[in-house]
Amino acid sequence: MVSQPPQDDYDEKTARQKEIDAWLPITSSRNAKWWYSAFHNVTAMVGAGVLGLPYAMSQLGWGPGITVMVLSWIITLYTLWQMVEMHEMVPGKRFDRYHELGQHAFGEKLGLYIVVPQQLIVEIGVCIVYMVTGGKSLKKFHDLVCDDCKPIKLTYFIMIFASVHFVLSHLPNFNSISGVSLAAAVMSLSYSTIAWAASASKGVQEEVEYGYKAKSTAGTVFNFFSGLGDVAFAYAGHNVVLEIQATIPSTPEKPSKGPMWKGVIVAYIVVALCYFPVAFVGYYIFGNGVEDNILMSLKKPAWLIATANMFVVIHVIGSYQIYAMPVFDMMETLLVKKLNFRPTTILRFCVRSFYVAATMFLGMTFPFFGGLLAFFGGFAFAPTTYFLPCIIWLAIYKPRKFGLSWWANWVCIVFGIFLMVLSPIGGLRTIVIQAKEYTFYS
Repeated sequence: MVSQPPQDDYDEKTARQKEIDAWLPITSSRNAKWWYSAFHNVTAMVGAGVLGLPYAMSQLGWGPGITVMVLSWIITLYTLWQMVEMHEMVPGKRFDRYHELGQHAFGEKLGLYIVVPQQLIVEIGVCIVYMVTGGKSLKKFHDLVCDDCKPIKLTYFIMIFASVHFVLSHLPNFNSISGVSLAAAVMSLSYSTIAWAASASKGVQEEVEYGYKAKSTAGTVFNFFSGLGDVAFAYAGHNVVLEIQATIPSTPEKPSKGPMWKGVIVAYIVVALCYFPVAFVGYYIFGNGVEDNILMSLKKPAWLIATANMFVVIHVIGSYQIYAMPVFDMMETLLVKKLNFRPTTILRFCVRSFYVAATMFLGMTFPFFGGLLAFFGGFAFAPTTYFLPCIIWLAIYKPRKFGLSWWANWVCIVFGIFLMVLSPIGGLRTIVIQAKEYTFYS
């Protein structure tokens, strides 16, 4: 028996590689337009976090609140630009996934260990939190529309919300969910506008106070940390940026960063239009008495708030899909490349149904929403959004010491680490306080 020449063997490998890449959700279709990247980014970034911003403001106060909001907007835009630039910095190669970039910067093994756990915490964390948000908004909608109905448990609403994902999660790739994503992006702008416009039309409440609400110094400090976490959570869209950019076609003459950057700019203008009015108007109207979800503070007019809640549901459906897609990609890559499963529809069906069921179950078990945000926000969002891109940038480009680029990156890194250390402390305290009076599956 004649042994095969190594060349054929290699061709067979690359052919299998290509076949697998053509099947995996992120690399399978590369024909997205620049506006796809705009609304994917809006959907990924403007999360349910926007409704918690007035509450975060009430914990931070006017001066620090405005500073942190604006700083976060500038820093995350800068780190987003870095990621878009780094997507194709090696000629002829594209870093389609966050961890591929990490591996290029820190080496094969270490890159995986640094990036993947954080990215998974973020993406799975977001999916769980969105299960709860979707369920809560559905419940709110139900309670508003039907006053004298028998109350239904939140658990069931989370199940109802999850049922949509059992269907949607079988859409194969990013481009196939672009319709869902567009709807979600439009919704996020709509409910943000409803939130601040309805607040503004109410006028400033009587006996409004802008001081800190906590009685003790410790309480104030912890709340401040928690507010930082909420803001960090609101600006976390970076975990899926490279994956979104991977869907844009690219040639040496017209690299993908052109259209992607155009999309990002549009997305960031929309983000500013959603975030700043909601945060500042909401806090100005309700002061420190604002709820951790601004829609809960606006009781009347009922039909408008019900509509806004429905919009939140639609948006969260889109966001869930965008954050789930990279997780599906990782799970499917692991099964097909490492464990040599065949890339079939049945495999995909099983993997994705399992994931939706798992996030639904976790959401039903732990629905204390605000604390979870701050906790996850600091723990995993701050690194992947605020300073991991900067560290990778410093590691790869090695800019001149004390030059502009060097300073800019170090400022981001310091600010990011500050967020990462402080906000989980506040979040954990909130969870502990809320967990005292919590019963499972209520």
